[in-house]
Amino acid sequence: MGTATPKYQILLDWVLENAESGKMKPGCKIPSENELAEMFGISRQTVRHAIGLLEQKDVVKRVRGSGTYLEYGMPEGENRQAGPAGQGAAKGQERKEGEDSKEGQEPWEGQKSGRLARTLPRRYQNVAVISTYADDYIFPSVIQGIERTLSKNHYTMQIAFTRNRVSREREALANLIEKDCIDGLILEPAQSALPSSNIRLYQTLAERHIPILCFHCSNPELDFPCVAMDDRQVGGQAVSYLIEAGHKCIGGIFKSDDSQGHLRYQGFEQALKKAGIKPKGREVVWMDTVAMAEMELWADYLFRRLEGCTAVVCYNDQVAYRLAMLCQKRGIRIPEDLSLVGIDHLEQAFGGQQKITSFQHPKEALGRKAAENMIRMIENPLFDGNYLFEAPLVELGTVKKLV
Repeated sequence: MGTATPKYQILLDWVLENAESGKMKPGCKIPSENELAEMFGISRQTVRHAIGLLEQKDVVKRVRGSGTYLEYGMPEGENRQAGPAGQGAAKGQERKEGEDSKEGQEPWEGQKSGRLARTLPRRYQNVAVISTYADDYIFPSVIQGIERTLSKNHYTMQIAFTRNRVSREREALANLIEKDCIDGLILEPAQSALPSSNIRLYQTLAERHIPILCFHCSNPELDFPCVAMDDRQVGGQAVSYLIEAGHKCIGGIFKSDDSQGHLRYQGFEQALKKAGIKPKGREVVWMDTVAMAEMELWADYLFRRLEGCTAVVCYNDQVAYRLAMLCQKRGIRIPEDLSLVGIDHLEQAFGGQQKITSFQHPKEALGRKAAENMIRMIENPLFDGNYLFEAPLVELGTVKKLV
């Protein structure tokens, strides 16, 4: 399944198509940031990102106090070989690992002549990684995939961990800006569903033409490409699976401060509506990072909200496991009294005490793909780094069939 064309790519295509067709001549002044933002319904930050990429390719030139001008037309005899980047971004099931679809090939890839075909020189062979966590849950496998792929391609990796705290993310970004010795940044934003107070730091990196790729999730304010599980789809798959098993009163527990939680909820809600079941707000519980770690403290509230549900979709396997332990203390049997579905399929994280029916996270494969796409973004700033993975279901006996 393809992903939507990134907002910055739409502006890139417009400028390049006008240059290619001759509608815009070398030396022609292009509209201002404000005008472009209004024309395309995008932020000024996104406009700056697109113009920066065009400037790297010597397509435009910014003149301080005057504006931005088309510096060169399309090189004679060269045509774009593919549609907009983003059409080829697909789930892991539709593009085999390590293969690239011709449909998703970035413009001018493989062409060696002409200004627009030039790639940027590698400066440091160093990629920074900022992750929320390091040594628990799915993170070791993901980071291992990133490190192995970067190393295989002769890149070093420097890494920082934020514990999902915006303040620690700010420190890591400031350190990268001060040292200025990276070719790219692979990032999992802290508290990605909340407004980011680190926007200016990201702008500084973008102004230095350092490509940024998110993994697991992206902050809507950042508008960077992302390699992730298809969270919206997996939320819908979980609901559909429970409905097929005969469940109609389905609750949900979702994370409020990470965008993955919002996407999984969107899929959850859409699948209920598609099945003709009206979602009930009372049966959906939202929690942030701290609350998720302290579920036992608000167990009474949780079970009041889920009262009457025959099944629950959990944000991830950690939540599902903790809910299962709370149920055990209250004499609620899994799955006889309550069916559980998790997401990520990481049973070994819980010492084998409870096996949860879950949707499998790609883990190391996601890390490899993030690193591969980052390298391609370094080598070609017009490459669209978006990629979504499918999540196969692993049935482990925590769902009771009512039909």
